[in-house]
Amino acid sequence: MIIQIYEIQTAEEAEVLIAMGVDHIGSVLVSESNWCDPAVKAALTASRGRARHSIIPLFNTPDTVFRVIDYYRPDIIHFCEALADARGILPACDSLMRLQENIRERFPDVDVMRSIPIAPAGRGGEVPSLELAGMFALVSDLLLTDTMMLPASSSDAAEDQPVKGFVGITGHTCDWEIAREMVAGSPIPVILAGGLSPENVHEAILATRPAGVDSCTATNARDAGGAPVRFQKDMARVRRFIEEARRAKDAAPAP
Repeated sequence: MIIQIYEIQTAEEAEVLIAMGVDHIGSVLVSESNWCDPAVKAALTASRGRARHSIIPLFNTPDTVFRVIDYYRPDIIHFCEALADARGILPACDSLMRLQENIRERFPDVDVMRSIPIAPAGRGGEVPSLELAGMFALVSDLLLTDTMMLPASSSDAAEDQPVKGFVGITGHTCDWEIAREMVAGSPIPVILAGGLSPENVHEAILATRPAGVDSCTATNARDAGGAPVRFQKDMARVRRFIEEARRAKDAAPAP
């Protein structure tokens, strides 16, 4: 059971997670213009040979992505574009698949992870998640589920996510029935993400039997108003998340 924790931007936080036994540590590059971040590189250096480290670039210009991989040399490059809206699969998927093909040819030692959007519980059929998973499994090494919010007032879901055009950090769970189908039918490992917390990760693993679980928003620190704080972890909640994931792993053998 892979345990993956995201929004780790410093070597200090990476060291704490490594000591806890986290398998995958994730960092985020939020700006193409500021893609070179020495603090994030230090976090990757701290992880080297001790935990696998992934980077999400919130951009997909091929030349910049190649520079990112050259500079950071991550174990995993992770893409999380929205891929679909209420009208179906977005035309940009063709170029995103080509980008992943090029990365796998140019950087054979770097795995490619692709987030697949899934709607919230009860609305799973409104996003072509399984079709997208089938497409991107051909050019990925890992898939990751994540929640795509579907506002009732808008047909353009890709534009209405917390980070415009990308999926993630909603704090809401995805439709676990669709996630379970994706896990069962995927030729490559699927990591379950989307609103996973210490409170629900045990149930989520038993319901979907994924290769791993990911937490970001629900293990972040909270501000005075109770809202999650970006790029700051609550290490006590991370530890509980790990404990609950391991408990579920013992109770549910891999499919």
